[in-house]
Amino acid sequence: MRALIALLLAWLLAAPALAQTDPNRLAPHLDPNRTANGLAQTPPMGWNSWNKFACNVNEAIVRRVADAMVSSGMRDAGYVYVVIDDCWHGPRDAEGNITADRERFPSGMRALADYIHSQGLKFGIYSDAGRTTCGGRPGSQGHEYQDARTYASWGVDYLKYDWCATGTRNAEEAYALMADALRATGRDIVFSICEWGNNQPWLWAPRIGNLWRTTGDIYDHWDGVDRWQHGVMNIVDSNEPLWPFAGPGHWNDPDMLEIGNGGMSDSEYRAHFSLWAMMAAPLIAGNDIAAMSPATRDILLNREVIAVDQDRLGAQGHRTWRQGTSEVWVKPLAGGARAVLLLNRGEAPAEIAADWALLDWPASLRARVRDLWQHRDLARAAGRVRATVAPHGVVMLRIEPGA
Repeated sequence: MRALIALLLAWLLAAPALAQTDPNRLAPHLDPNRTANGLAQTPPMGWNSWNKFACNVNEAIVRRVADAMVSSGMRDAGYVYVVIDDCWHGPRDAEGNITADRERFPSGMRALADYIHSQGLKFGIYSDAGRTTCGGRPGSQGHEYQDARTYASWGVDYLKYDWCATGTRNAEEAYALMADALRATGRDIVFSICEWGNNQPWLWAPRIGNLWRTTGDIYDHWDGVDRWQHGVMNIVDSNEPLWPFAGPGHWNDPDMLEIGNGGMSDSEYRAHFSLWAMMAAPLIAGNDIAAMSPATRDILLNREVIAVDQDRLGAQGHRTWRQGTSEVWVKPLAGGARAVLLLNRGEAPAEIAADWALLDWPASLRARVRDLWQHRDLARAAGRVRATVAPHGVVMLRIEPGA
Protein backbone atom coordinates (compact mmCIF):
# COMPACT_ATOMS: atom_id res chain seq x y z
CA MET A 1 0.00 0.00 0.00
CA ARG A 2 2.85 2.41 0.89
CA ALA A 3 4.42 1.74 -2.49
CA LEU A 4 1.10 2.47 -4.21
CA ILE A 5 0.67 5.72 -2.27
CA ALA A 6 4.24 6.76 -3.05
CA LEU A 7 3.69 6.05 -6.74
CA LEU A 8 0.48 8.08 -6.74
CA LEU A 9 2.18 11.02 -5.01
CA ALA A 10 5.05 10.91 -7.46
CA TRP A 11 2.61 10.98 -10.38
CA LEU A 12 0.70 13.95 -8.92
CA LEU A 13 3.90 15.90 -8.37
CA ALA A 14 5.15 15.14 -11.87
CA ALA A 15 1.88 15.96 -13.65
CA PRO A 16 2.43 19.75 -13.92
CA ALA A 17 5.91 19.23 -15.34
CA LEU A 18 4.62 16.65 -17.79
CA ALA A 19 1.94 19.04 -18.92
CA GLN A 20 4.71 21.52 -19.76
CA THR A 21 7.12 19.13 -21.41
CA ASP A 22 4.63 16.96 -23.27
CA PRO A 23 1.52 19.00 -24.06
CA ASN A 24 0.53 16.57 -26.80
CA ARG A 25 0.00 13.78 -24.28
CA LEU A 26 -1.86 15.74 -21.60
CA ALA A 27 -3.34 18.71 -23.46
CA PRO A 28 -7.09 19.01 -22.85
CA HIS A 29 -9.59 18.56 -25.63
CA LEU A 30 -9.77 21.77 -27.66
CA ASP A 31 -13.13 23.50 -27.45
CA PRO A 32 -14.38 24.04 -31.02
CA ASN A 33 -16.29 27.10 -29.79
CA ARG A 34 -13.30 28.85 -28.24
CA THR A 35 -12.34 32.26 -29.56
CA ALA A 36 -9.01 34.03 -29.77
CA ASN A 37 -8.18 37.13 -27.74
CA GLY A 38 -10.24 39.84 -29.42
CA LEU A 39 -7.14 41.66 -30.67
CA ALA A 40 -6.06 42.69 -34.19
CA GLN A 41 -9.47 43.73 -35.46
CA THR A 42 -7.61 45.07 -38.50
CA PRO A 43 -4.46 43.45 -39.92
CA PRO A 44 -1.42 44.22 -37.74
CA MET A 45 1.07 46.74 -39.10
CA GLY A 46 4.69 47.16 -38.07
CA TRP A 47 8.25 46.03 -38.72
CA ASN A 48 10.14 42.77 -38.27
CA SER A 49 13.91 42.33 -38.21
CA TRP A 50 14.25 39.07 -40.16
CA ASN A 51 14.02 39.93 -43.86
CA LYS A 52 16.80 42.50 -43.69
CA PHE A 53 18.94 41.52 -40.71
CA ALA A 54 18.22 37.80 -40.10
CA CYS A 55 20.39 36.72 -37.13
CA ASN A 56 22.48 39.91 -37.25
CA VAL A 57 20.04 41.80 -35.04
CA ASN A 58 20.93 43.81 -31.96
CA GLU A 59 19.66 46.50 -29.64
CA ALA A 60 21.21 49.38 -31.58
CA ILE A 61 19.50 48.31 -34.81
CA VAL A 62 16.12 47.97 -33.12
CA ARG A 63 16.36 51.36 -31.43
CA ARG A 64 17.45 52.98 -34.69
CA VAL A 65 14.52 51.43 -36.55
CA ALA A 66 12.08 52.50 -33.83
CA ASP A 67 13.36 56.08 -34.11
CA ALA A 68 13.00 55.94 -37.90
CA MET A 69 9.45 54.61 -37.67
CA VAL A 70 8.56 57.82 -35.86
CA SER A 71 10.59 60.29 -37.92
CA SER A 72 9.55 58.79 -41.29
CA GLY A 73 5.85 58.98 -40.48
CA MET A 74 5.39 55.21 -40.46
CA ARG A 75 4.09 55.14 -36.90
CA ASP A 76 1.47 57.76 -37.70
CA ALA A 77 0.47 55.78 -40.80
CA GLY A 78 -0.32 52.75 -38.61
CA TYR A 79 2.95 50.80 -38.36
CA VAL A 80 3.12 50.29 -34.61
CA TYR A 81 4.68 46.88 -33.89
CA VAL A 82 8.48 46.60 -33.63
CA VAL A 83 9.14 42.84 -33.71
CA ILE A 84 12.51 41.24 -33.00
CA ASP A 85 12.67 37.93 -34.86
CA ASP A 86 14.99 34.97 -34.19
CA CYS A 87 18.43 35.09 -32.55
CA TRP A 88 17.78 37.54 -29.71
CA HIS A 89 17.94 34.71 -27.17
CA GLY A 90 20.57 34.02 -24.57
CA PRO A 91 20.62 30.85 -22.44
CA ARG A 92 18.00 29.87 -19.90
CA ASP A 93 18.98 30.65 -16.33
CA ALA A 94 19.13 28.17 -13.45
CA GLU A 95 15.35 28.39 -12.98
CA GLY A 96 14.70 27.84 -16.69
CA ASN A 97 13.80 31.47 -17.46
CA ILE A 98 14.72 32.66 -20.93
CA THR A 99 17.24 35.50 -21.11
CA ALA A 100 18.35 37.85 -23.87
CA ASP A 101 21.78 37.68 -25.45
CA ARG A 102 23.78 40.08 -23.26
CA GLU A 103 26.19 41.12 -25.98
CA ARG A 104 23.51 41.94 -28.52
CA PHE A 105 20.99 43.36 -26.04
CA PRO A 106 23.06 44.78 -23.18
CA SER A 107 20.25 46.88 -21.72
CA GLY A 108 17.89 43.90 -21.55
CA MET A 109 14.47 43.39 -23.09
CA ARG A 110 12.49 45.30 -20.48
CA ALA A 111 14.53 48.45 -21.07
CA LEU A 112 14.22 48.02 -24.84
CA ALA A 113 10.46 47.55 -24.57
CA ASP A 114 10.21 50.67 -22.41
CA TYR A 115 12.09 52.65 -25.05
CA ILE A 116 9.84 51.37 -27.84
CA HIS A 117 6.73 52.13 -25.80
CA SER A 118 8.02 55.65 -25.09
CA GLN A 119 8.00 56.21 -28.85
CA GLY A 120 4.31 55.38 -29.07
CA LEU A 121 5.10 51.96 -30.54
CA LYS A 122 4.48 48.37 -29.44
CA PHE A 123 7.04 45.66 -28.75
CA GLY A 124 7.08 42.24 -30.39
CA ILE A 125 9.27 39.20 -29.93
CA TYR A 126 9.82 35.74 -31.44
CA SER A 127 9.86 32.19 -30.13
CA ASP A 128 9.25 28.67 -31.38
CA ALA A 129 6.99 25.77 -30.46
CA GLY A 130 9.97 23.40 -30.61
CA ARG A 131 12.92 22.71 -28.36
CA THR A 132 14.99 25.17 -30.39
CA THR A 133 14.19 28.04 -32.72
CA CYS A 134 14.97 27.92 -36.43
CA GLY A 135 18.22 29.72 -35.61
CA GLY A 136 19.18 27.18 -32.95
CA ARG A 137 18.29 29.28 -29.90
CA PRO A 138 16.17 27.97 -27.00
CA GLY A 139 12.57 27.31 -28.02
CA SER A 140 9.52 27.41 -25.78
CA GLN A 141 8.50 23.74 -25.76
CA GLY A 142 8.17 22.74 -22.12
CA HIS A 143 8.39 26.38 -21.00
CA GLU A 144 5.21 27.84 -22.49
CA TYR A 145 3.70 29.36 -19.33
CA GLN A 146 7.10 30.34 -18.00
CA ASP A 147 8.04 32.15 -21.24
CA ALA A 148 4.66 33.83 -21.52
CA ARG A 149 5.06 35.24 -18.01
CA THR A 150 8.54 36.46 -18.90
CA TYR A 151 7.33 38.14 -22.08
CA ALA A 152 4.51 39.84 -20.20
CA SER A 153 6.96 41.09 -17.56
CA TRP A 154 9.09 42.56 -20.35
CA GLY A 155 6.11 44.41 -21.82
CA VAL A 156 5.70 42.30 -24.95
CA ASP A 157 2.67 43.16 -27.12
CA TYR A 158 3.14 40.67 -30.00
CA LEU A 159 4.52 37.14 -30.23
CA LYS A 160 5.57 35.47 -33.47
CA TYR A 161 5.64 31.72 -32.76
CA ASP A 162 7.58 29.52 -35.21
CA TRP A 163 7.55 25.77 -35.95
CA CYS A 164 11.14 24.46 -36.09
CA ALA A 165 12.39 21.44 -34.08
CA THR A 166 8.85 20.42 -33.13
CA GLY A 167 9.19 16.71 -33.87
CA THR A 168 5.84 14.95 -33.70
CA ARG A 169 3.96 17.73 -31.90
CA ASN A 170 0.38 18.39 -32.92
CA ALA A 171 0.30 21.94 -34.29
CA GLU A 172 -3.18 22.87 -33.14
CA GLU A 173 -2.56 21.74 -29.57
CA ALA A 174 0.92 23.28 -29.45
CA TYR A 175 -0.36 26.68 -30.52
CA ALA A 176 -3.42 26.44 -28.28
CA LEU A 177 -1.12 25.76 -25.33
CA MET A 178 0.88 28.92 -25.95
CA ALA A 179 -2.30 30.90 -26.61
CA ASP A 180 -3.61 29.80 -23.20
CA ALA A 181 -0.27 30.72 -21.62
CA LEU A 182 -0.40 34.21 -23.13
CA ARG A 183 -4.00 34.66 -22.03
CA ALA A 184 -3.10 33.59 -18.48
CA THR A 185 -0.65 36.51 -18.18
CA GLY A 186 -3.51 38.99 -18.33
CA ARG A 187 -1.63 41.07 -20.91
CA ASP A 188 -2.94 41.76 -24.41
CA ILE A 189 -0.47 40.02 -26.73
CA VAL A 190 -1.18 39.58 -30.44
CA PHE A 191 -0.42 35.97 -31.36
CA SER A 192 1.19 35.30 -34.75
CA ILE A 193 1.16 31.62 -35.76
CA CYS A 194 4.03 30.68 -38.08
CA GLU A 195 3.89 27.03 -39.15
CA TRP A 196 3.99 27.90 -42.88
CA GLY A 197 0.54 26.52 -43.68
CA ASN A 198 1.72 22.94 -43.24
CA ASN A 199 -1.19 21.95 -41.00
CA GLN A 200 -3.97 23.99 -42.67
CA PRO A 201 -4.08 26.55 -39.85
CA TRP A 202 -6.94 28.46 -41.47
CA LEU A 203 -9.19 25.61 -40.30
CA TRP A 204 -8.29 25.91 -36.59
CA ALA A 205 -6.14 28.99 -35.97
CA PRO A 206 -9.03 31.52 -35.85
CA ARG A 207 -9.92 30.01 -32.46
CA ILE A 208 -6.35 30.36 -31.21
CA GLY A 209 -4.41 33.26 -32.74
CA ASN A 210 -4.74 36.49 -34.67
CA LEU A 211 -2.79 35.64 -37.83
CA TRP A 212 -1.31 32.53 -39.34
CA ARG A 213 1.26 32.00 -42.05
CA THR A 214 -0.17 30.34 -45.13
CA THR A 215 3.05 29.64 -47.06
CA GLY A 216 6.78 29.07 -46.81
CA ASP A 217 9.07 32.06 -46.33
CA ILE A 218 8.97 34.94 -48.76
CA TYR A 219 12.12 36.05 -50.54
CA ASP A 220 12.87 39.19 -52.50
CA HIS A 221 11.90 37.94 -55.97
CA TRP A 222 8.91 38.49 -58.23
CA ASP A 223 8.47 34.80 -59.00
CA GLY A 224 10.10 31.43 -58.34
CA VAL A 225 10.85 28.99 -55.54
CA ASP A 226 14.26 28.48 -53.94
CA ARG A 227 14.09 25.56 -51.48
CA TRP A 228 11.71 26.80 -48.75
CA GLN A 229 11.61 30.37 -50.08
CA HIS A 230 8.86 31.64 -52.36
CA GLY A 231 8.63 34.64 -54.67
CA VAL A 232 5.82 37.14 -54.39
CA MET A 233 3.67 35.66 -57.15
CA ASN A 234 4.03 32.13 -55.75
CA ILE A 235 2.90 33.32 -52.33
CA VAL A 236 -0.02 35.22 -53.85
CA ASP A 237 -1.26 32.09 -55.62
CA SER A 238 -1.11 30.06 -52.40
CA ASN A 239 -2.75 32.69 -50.22
CA GLU A 240 -5.49 33.89 -52.58
CA PRO A 241 -7.84 30.85 -52.38
CA LEU A 242 -7.97 31.16 -48.58
CA TRP A 243 -9.92 34.44 -48.67
CA PRO A 244 -13.08 33.01 -47.01
CA PHE A 245 -11.15 32.28 -43.79
CA ALA A 246 -9.97 35.84 -43.04
CA GLY A 247 -11.77 38.48 -41.02
CA PRO A 248 -11.47 40.86 -38.07
CA GLY A 249 -9.20 39.37 -35.44
CA HIS A 250 -8.01 36.47 -37.61
CA TRP A 251 -5.97 36.99 -40.78
CA ASN A 252 -4.23 34.95 -43.45
CA ASP A 253 -0.56 35.92 -43.32
CA PRO A 254 1.38 35.65 -46.61
CA ASP A 255 4.58 36.69 -44.77
CA MET A 256 6.39 39.95 -44.28
CA LEU A 257 7.05 42.64 -46.87
CA GLU A 258 10.26 42.73 -48.92
CA ILE A 259 9.76 46.29 -50.14
CA GLY A 260 13.05 48.19 -50.21
CA ASN A 261 15.39 45.20 -49.89
CA GLY A 262 16.66 45.54 -53.46
CA GLY A 263 15.59 42.35 -55.22
CA MET A 264 12.70 43.81 -57.23
CA SER A 265 11.85 46.96 -59.16
CA ASP A 266 9.76 49.76 -57.70
CA SER A 267 6.90 48.72 -59.99
CA GLU A 268 7.09 45.18 -58.60
CA TYR A 269 7.22 46.51 -55.05
CA ARG A 270 4.08 48.58 -55.69
CA ALA A 271 2.38 45.42 -56.91
CA HIS A 272 3.64 43.53 -53.84
CA PHE A 273 2.24 46.19 -51.48
CA SER A 274 -1.04 46.45 -53.41
CA LEU A 275 -1.64 42.71 -53.37
CA TRP A 276 -0.98 42.48 -49.63
CA ALA A 277 -3.48 45.30 -49.07
CA MET A 278 -6.05 43.60 -51.31
CA MET A 279 -5.58 40.35 -49.36
CA ALA A 280 -6.11 42.13 -46.00
CA ALA A 281 -2.66 40.85 -45.05
CA PRO A 282 -0.61 42.06 -42.10
CA LEU A 283 1.65 44.87 -43.31
CA ILE A 284 4.93 44.05 -41.60
CA ALA A 285 7.81 45.94 -43.21
CA GLY A 286 11.04 43.98 -43.54
CA ASN A 287 13.53 46.59 -44.76
CA ASP A 288 15.99 48.90 -43.02
CA ILE A 289 13.56 51.72 -42.33
CA ALA A 290 16.35 54.03 -41.17
CA ALA A 291 18.01 53.86 -44.61
CA MET A 292 15.09 53.55 -47.03
CA SER A 293 14.95 55.41 -50.31
CA PRO A 294 12.27 58.01 -51.14
CA ALA A 295 10.66 55.49 -53.51
CA THR A 296 10.43 52.86 -50.76
CA ARG A 297 9.03 55.43 -48.36
CA ASP A 298 6.38 56.48 -50.88
CA ILE A 299 5.25 52.87 -51.28
CA LEU A 300 5.12 51.99 -47.59
CA LEU A 301 3.44 55.30 -46.70
CA ASN A 302 0.72 55.26 -49.35
CA ARG A 303 -2.16 55.91 -46.99
CA GLU A 304 -4.80 55.29 -49.63
CA VAL A 305 -3.50 51.75 -50.18
CA ILE A 306 -3.07 51.25 -46.43
CA ALA A 307 -6.73 52.25 -45.97
CA VAL A 308 -7.76 49.37 -48.25
CA ASP A 309 -5.78 46.92 -46.11
CA GLN A 310 -7.15 48.39 -42.88
CA ASP A 311 -10.77 48.68 -44.03
CA ARG A 312 -13.04 47.93 -41.08
CA LEU A 313 -15.16 45.42 -43.02
CA GLY A 314 -12.18 43.07 -42.82
CA ALA A 315 -12.90 41.26 -46.09
CA GLN A 316 -9.98 39.64 -47.92
CA GLY A 317 -10.01 40.47 -51.60
CA HIS A 318 -9.51 37.81 -54.22
CA ARG A 319 -9.06 37.21 -57.93
CA THR A 320 -12.30 37.42 -59.90
CA TRP A 321 -10.94 37.19 -63.45
CA ARG A 322 -7.81 35.90 -65.17
CA GLN A 323 -6.75 35.62 -68.78
CA GLY A 324 -3.16 34.71 -69.50
CA THR A 325 -1.00 37.01 -67.40
CA SER A 326 -3.76 39.58 -66.81
CA GLU A 327 -5.90 39.51 -63.67
CA VAL A 328 -8.66 41.45 -61.90
CA TRP A 329 -8.91 41.41 -58.11
CA VAL A 330 -11.81 42.78 -56.06
CA LYS A 331 -12.04 43.61 -52.35
CA PRO A 332 -15.37 44.72 -50.80
CA LEU A 333 -15.03 47.79 -48.57
CA ALA A 334 -17.19 49.12 -45.77
CA GLY A 335 -19.99 51.31 -47.06
CA GLY A 336 -20.41 49.48 -50.36
CA ALA A 337 -17.31 50.61 -52.26
CA ARG A 338 -14.86 48.22 -53.93
CA ALA A 339 -11.10 48.17 -54.22
CA VAL A 340 -10.18 46.87 -57.67
CA LEU A 341 -6.71 45.76 -58.70
CA LEU A 342 -5.66 45.28 -62.32
CA LEU A 343 -2.55 43.07 -62.25
CA ASN A 344 -0.20 42.44 -65.17
CA ARG A 345 2.15 39.52 -64.52
CA GLY A 346 3.46 39.63 -68.07
CA GLU A 347 6.57 41.09 -69.70
CA ALA A 348 4.76 43.65 -71.88
CA PRO A 349 2.12 46.33 -71.18
CA ALA A 350 -1.42 44.95 -71.10
CA GLU A 351 -4.87 46.47 -71.49
CA ILE A 352 -7.03 45.14 -68.64
CA ALA A 353 -10.73 45.83 -68.02
CA ALA A 354 -12.96 45.10 -65.03
CA ASP A 355 -16.65 44.77 -65.84
CA TRP A 356 -19.15 45.65 -63.14
CA ALA A 357 -20.29 42.01 -63.08
CA LEU A 358 -16.94 41.17 -61.45
CA LEU A 359 -17.87 43.64 -58.70
CA ASP A 360 -21.39 42.20 -58.27
CA TRP A 361 -22.89 45.44 -59.61
CA PRO A 362 -25.46 46.03 -62.38
CA ALA A 363 -24.01 47.28 -65.66
CA SER A 364 -26.04 50.50 -65.47
CA LEU A 365 -24.59 51.65 -62.16
CA ARG A 366 -22.50 54.82 -62.28
CA ALA A 367 -19.54 55.11 -59.94
CA ARG A 368 -16.76 57.42 -58.81
CA VAL A 369 -13.25 56.12 -59.49
CA ARG A 370 -10.00 57.04 -57.77
CA ASP A 371 -6.50 55.86 -58.72
CA LEU A 372 -4.72 55.04 -55.45
CA TRP A 373 -1.18 55.24 -56.82
CA GLN A 374 -1.66 58.38 -58.89
CA HIS A 375 -3.68 59.91 -56.02
CA ARG A 376 -6.25 61.41 -58.35
CA ASP A 377 -9.91 61.04 -59.23
CA LEU A 378 -10.68 59.63 -62.66
CA ALA A 379 -13.73 60.13 -64.84
CA ARG A 380 -17.01 58.68 -63.61
CA ALA A 381 -17.57 55.18 -64.96
CA ALA A 382 -20.53 52.98 -65.84
CA GLY A 383 -20.34 49.30 -66.62
CA ARG A 384 -16.56 48.88 -66.49
CA VAL A 385 -13.15 50.40 -65.93
CA ARG A 386 -10.08 49.76 -68.06
CA ALA A 387 -6.42 50.75 -68.01
CA THR A 388 -3.08 49.97 -69.58
CA VAL A 389 -0.97 48.23 -66.94
CA ALA A 390 2.83 48.16 -66.98
CA PRO A 391 4.72 44.84 -66.97
CA HIS A 392 4.87 43.34 -63.47
CA GLY A 393 2.69 46.24 -62.44
CA VAL A 394 -0.72 47.18 -61.12
CA VAL A 395 -3.40 49.80 -61.36
CA MET A 396 -5.24 50.05 -58.05
CA LEU A 397 -8.64 51.75 -57.89
CA ARG A 398 -11.23 52.63 -55.31
CA ILE A 399 -14.65 52.54 -56.95
CA GLU A 400 -17.74 53.87 -55.15
CA PRO A 401 -21.32 53.89 -56.40
CA GLY A 402 -22.70 57.36 -57.04
CA ALA A 403 -23.22 59.84 -59.82
